[in-house]
Amino acid sequence: MYNQQAMKYNGTMSIGFALLNIHSEEGTPATKIAPLMGLEARSLTRLLKSMDEKGLIYREADKTDKRSVRIYLTREGKKCQREGQGKRYCVLMKPYASRFRGTNWTCF
Repeated sequence: MYNQQAMKYNGTMSIGFALLNIHSEEGTPATKIAPLMGLEARSLTRLLKSMDEKGLIYREADKTDKRSVRIYLTREGKKCQREGQGKRYCVLMKPYASRFRGTNWTCF
């Protein structure tokens, strides 16, 4: 049901949930995203590849720990997070709202 709603906006629930879990300015270590979403690393890899192909994210080596990779939102990813898909996903993600208190998500 939720994916059908998300498909109206050219996305999936997984992409929407990932957008909610990536810090818009500082990025987020890839290793932190999977546990937040309840995914295994290999599932996250496929999701991040899809988001990369859609132009929503890019990856960079962490400045302090070169072994780690941080996921950053592209301009389009930030736009989706801020104005488009992200806010639409807020409606779908209301059951998880308590996890995002203190973020810049005004819809909660």
